[in-house]
Amino acid sequence: MRALDKLYHAVEKNDSLLCLGLDSDIQRIPKFLLRQRYPLLAFNKKIVDATADLVCAYKLNSAFYEALGISGLESLRKTIAYIPKKILTILDAKRGDIGNTARKYASAIFGYFRADATTVNPYLGFDSLQPFVEYKDKLSFVLCLTSNKSAQDFQFLKLGKSPLYLEVASKVKSWNKHKNLGLVVGATYPQQLRDIRKVAVGLPILIPGVGAQGGDLEKAIQYGAGKGGLAIINSSREIIYASGEKDFASQARLRAAELYQRINFSPKLR
Repeated sequence: MRALDKLYHAVEKNDSLLCLGLDSDIQRIPKFLLRQRYPLLAFNKKIVDATADLVCAYKLNSAFYEALGISGLESLRKTIAYIPKKILTILDAKRGDIGNTARKYASAIFGYFRADATTVNPYLGFDSLQPFVEYKDKLSFVLCLTSNKSAQDFQFLKLGKSPLYLEVASKVKSWNKHKNLGLVVGATYPQQLRDIRKVAVGLPILIPGVGAQGGDLEKAIQYGAGKGGLAIINSSREIIYASGEKDFASQARLRAAELYQRINFSPKLR
């Protein structure tokens, strides 16, 4: 099944636009899990078991796994394999390099780790993304407007009358010949998200920043989702670190369910 189709099916089956970020930090998971051979894997399994019926996707930030060396990479691979096949897996790696190197990154993400989707950086232009695009059954979310404050250093620079982020959105739409590209747009910039959606009609948008970063959930839904195309709302730390005790999984479910309800009962979706 194509990754985009899997995403649509997961959205429909679970009636969910929630993407849960497994940004699992060895320094923040419950201490009793550190006795496990693969602490992050043990943590992730419990979170997945507790939330799989509430989400359409899981997003794993590769940095938290790479930092632990071989054991972290094994935890990453095993977590992706553990996630139910009906739910989209996004390996958030933000890769972007010359074509020869990008091919190896794409092979690692889609081949070895078997992720359904990833995130990529367009700064080097199309030939740096082409190896990812060539995986026609996979999905690549292109960084368009990121949720951090310093996004304004470059992404808001004007190209003629338009900001760079709108040029990125336009380019990605034109590159989307295989219907396997999407955008990453932070919820911390709702007005810009609205403008991007007008340019990128039909492209799926991954929207981080509604949790710890303080993005506006209702406006993210209003401007990102709906007739213009699918949007999925990512939250990580606010959910997975709801508790540092043995009840961490049940508390994570409560937080996930709360956000799920807020998304689904948003007046902008009705």
